[in-house]
Amino acid sequence: LLAHCVGAGKTFEMIASAMEGKRLGLQQKSLFVVPNHLTEQMGSDIYELYAGAKVLVATKKDFQPANRKEFCSRIATGDFDIVVLGHTQFEKIPLSVERQKMIFDKQIEEIMFAIQDAKEQNGERYTIKQLEKTQKSLETRLEKLSSAEKKDAVVTFEELGIDKMFIDESHGFKNLFLSTKMRNIAGIGQSEAQKSTDMFTKCRYMDEHTGGKGIVFATGTPVSNSMVELYTIMRYLQYSTLEKLDLIHFDSWAANFGEKITAIELSPEGTGFRSKTRFSKFFNLPELINMWKECADIQTADMLNLKVPIAEHITVVTKPSEFQVDMVKELAERAKDIRNRKVDAKEDNMLSVTSDGRKIALDQRLGNDMLPDNPHSKINKCVENIMGIWETTTNTKGSQLVFSDLSTPHYNGSFNVYDDIKNKLMEKGIPQEEIAFIHDCNTEIQKAELFAKVRKGKVRILIGSTGKMGAGTNCQTKLVALHHVDCPWKPSDLSQREGRIIRQGNENKCIKIYKYVTENTFDAYNWAIIENKQKFIGQIFTSKSPARSADDIDSTALSYAEVKALATGDPRFKEKMDLDIAVAKLKLMRSSHNSVCYEMEDKVIKYYPIEIKKTKERIEGLSADQKIIWKNSVGEDNFSMTIKGKVYTDKKMAGEMIIDECKNLINLKDKIDFGVYRGFPMKLFFDSGKFQIEMKQSITYIAELENSITGNITRINNTLENVPITIKKLQIRIETLDKEMESANIEAQRPFPKEEEFQEKSKQLAKLNIELSNDSKSELNKEIKEQPHSIIKEKPSILKALGSKVNNVISLDRQQNGKSLEGR
Repeated sequence: LLAHCVGAGKTFEMIASAMEGKRLGLQQKSLFVVPNHLTEQMGSDIYELYAGAKVLVATKKDFQPANRKEFCSRIATGDFDIVVLGHTQFEKIPLSVERQKMIFDKQIEEIMFAIQDAKEQNGERYTIKQLEKTQKSLETRLEKLSSAEKKDAVVTFEELGIDKMFIDESHGFKNLFLSTKMRNIAGIGQSEAQKSTDMFTKCRYMDEHTGGKGIVFATGTPVSNSMVELYTIMRYLQYSTLEKLDLIHFDSWAANFGEKITAIELSPEGTGFRSKTRFSKFFNLPELINMWKECADIQTADMLNLKVPIAEHITVVTKPSEFQVDMVKELAERAKDIRNRKVDAKEDNMLSVTSDGRKIALDQRLGNDMLPDNPHSKINKCVENIMGIWETTTNTKGSQLVFSDLSTPHYNGSFNVYDDIKNKLMEKGIPQEEIAFIHDCNTEIQKAELFAKVRKGKVRILIGSTGKMGAGTNCQTKLVALHHVDCPWKPSDLSQREGRIIRQGNENKCIKIYKYVTENTFDAYNWAIIENKQKFIGQIFTSKSPARSADDIDSTALSYAEVKALATGDPRFKEKMDLDIAVAKLKLMRSSHNSVCYEMEDKVIKYYPIEIKKTKERIEGLSADQKIIWKNSVGEDNFSMTIKGKVYTDKKMAGEMIIDECKNLINLKDKIDFGVYRGFPMKLFFDSGKFQIEMKQSITYIAELENSITGNITRINNTLENVPITIKKLQIRIETLDKEMESANIEAQRPFPKEEEFQEKSKQLAKLNIELSNDSKSELNKEIKEQPHSIIKEKPSILKALGSKVNNVISLDRQQNGKSLEGR
């Protein structure tokens, strides 16, 4: 896994690896699987690096039903160095029916094992039913596969002759089939993408075919949203390792590295309070990361120190209009109705409220297109900034990217942010041909042409979504600014967006990244969540030692309390978000500091004493040998070397004898007795491609030989003459080790410099959480009085967590109804 930050040069690495592997005979035919819109770009990149390469690049036309069979036959029969396919094209090449049956059988076997295990442990009936449903689905697919005749006699994947597979932007295959008893645990993805299952089965074939050396994944964002994705990557690339360690089943892996946290919370659908279990805490992270690093090469921006432009991050905060304030309040009312179950969950739910809140935060006209254009909206602020930068960079033809995922072009006349930005820029004087939408490009060729225009400064404003303009887009040459008009869903989306401009090859030394936020809307929440998630992922992908444990953050819907806080403009909500970020950052710094202290303490106890002792022993040995060397000193007139029992006093004759003995050496593995020089027995041997002489008394000395008669004598003599110099170096090393041990001892005892700040902010956060919690409980108590029966319908275990007030209501209700809670 090339887990290298965006812009580190993964494309170069993959191409060079494929071509050099072919040259060295490590593989014959490599397959590159890249995002659909990057096939043409990958092909041109290969030719740019290796002009003589034999490359076959697939187009959409090649994979039309009429042409697919012929194209796959070309792959199988052609002598290509590299074949380039898009993600969806790769999925259309099937494995043989026999292998698919074998894989389905294994998945069914895993499900049956999970069902049996769940029954033995008295698992929830819901869990068992869900597993049985999955088993039935797999059996149906297996029956369909067995009964279906081959409609398209296309060449199978095994027949293509591929012996090396490179998967670019591999995070696109994270939704992999998962068999687990934890079916109702939040934070564990239950969705299964067919393309991921297809990739997994082909990876298993490649492992079998190449001995586990045939797959390379590449992505700048290996973990895009949740730590569970690590397990998925390990299944793709470390399947045999997981089997060996008995971690192949997710439940076993989770038991070693994860923890389920249960808490009382409002359900996203608004069906009252419930006990919700989330897979949200991870521990034993150093061991997990060490195991993962057996296949993953992690290179972060702080490790590489790439020549990329310096980014100035600018947050533009705008005030909401009166319409936006009213609409956010309306969302709060909707959330309250959902919470009180006045509406059916199919008609309205918290996810829908969250989605509408994001749109209103972007522009009020997305909530109601009859509303006027707010002159102080963040769209208008964005247009002002784009215009200002366009004017100041006219001489250099500076280009800009604008990202918006929520309001894409409709082409039906209805309001959307894309057309609004474009029309306003044109009104201000920017030519129409200098503004482009990524959505207008429907083919790879059109996108390649558009990106070329951006690189040349012919198109100076490019507007697009993360999905279409994020991963793999290389148009950085003249980029001077990037605008986040809305907040993306995942931290990986943010990394991919900014990776388009903070990239090698950008001719600008300084660039600007704008983030637009509308106050008292969902913007503040969304950006805080993204930043928290990014900090969590940053604990894993770092050059420093990872923390022992960490809390995962995986949430896309707001709770009722959060919606209400946003609607009322409660300043404590913003304060809580700021404290969450500050405490998370300090916790990471504190963990890193403690890791350094433990490392220094370990060195003081083990490393330095051992190294000092070894160095002193070596000095003693060298000093003893030095006396022998002085006793048997040689000069121009008194040279003497014994070779094979014969004494040579002429350097030239001794040198010739050494070369002759090297040529006559038969058994290269053994060290043979060769003679004596200056009191040191000599042995001749061959190692690391060179003939060498070993001389040993207290210490062993090695002299490498070359095809030089007098040069070899000089090398042997210099090896012994260098002993005094070596002794001085080792004495200096002892002094250095003593100083380092003293410094390490001081460092091990050094307290965390921001401990007071950490403790203070942790207390503030805890106090604030209690305040917000008490407010929430007060509201809950009020609702319980108003609607006691709706609350009592919940499970007894939940009632215990709701406080003494609830128990009073239950007691009162029992007296009034004359029935026990358990009876109902």
